[in-house]
Amino acid sequence: MCIRDSNRYQTLDVIRGVCDAGCEDRISFYTGNDDNIVNDLLTTYRIQSGGEVKEVRFVGGLLGHWAVWTRAGVELLDAIHESVSEGESIASMWLTRAIEVTDMNAAIFDAANGFQGCIPGIHSVLKEQGLLTDVRCLDSAEGLSNGQCAEIERVRRSYPELIDDAFVQSRIHHWRR
Repeated sequence: MCIRDSNRYQTLDVIRGVCDAGCEDRISFYTGNDDNIVNDLLTTYRIQSGGEVKEVRFVGGLLGHWAVWTRAGVELLDAIHESVSEGESIASMWLTRAIEVTDMNAAIFDAANGFQGCIPGIHSVLKEQGLLTDVRCLDSAEGLSNGQCAEIERVRRSYPELIDDAFVQSRIHHWRR
C-alpha cells in the first residue's frame, strides 16, 4: 500500500484503519510523501488498536525525484533500513538529510513555480546525464521554468552524495547497446 499524501492526519487514519482491520502484518507500507519520505522511513508508527499497541513502519517509498539519481536513492533507502534494523536512535544527520531530499525534490519538480516544470525538470537531469538527447515534452510549450535550471544545478552542487551522475557515466555505454 502506498500512501501518497502530505496530509499527516490522513496518513495516520489509513495506518490506524489497517491496524484496526488486523491487516498490519499482511500489508507493506510505502510512502509517497515527497516532502517527508526520509522521516516516514525512519518512523515507527505505534497505533493503539484492539486493546494492544501495534507497530507499523514504511518499508519503502515512491519519491518523485528518484525518477533520476535512482542509485543514490537506493543507497539512501539501504542506509535508512540499516539504521532502523540496528535499533539506533534517530541521529540528527537524518533530519538534515530529510531536508536535503526535500530541497532536491523542490528543485526538480519546480515547487517555486507551482510544479509547472515537473517533467522538464526530470528530463533536464536525464539530459545532463546523457540519457536523453534534449528536454522535450508532449506539449511543446512546456519547459523549464525561469530559474529552475539554476535550482537543479544548485542542488547538484549542494548534495553530491545524493546524485549518481558518475555511476550513470560509468555504465551509459553498456546501457546504450
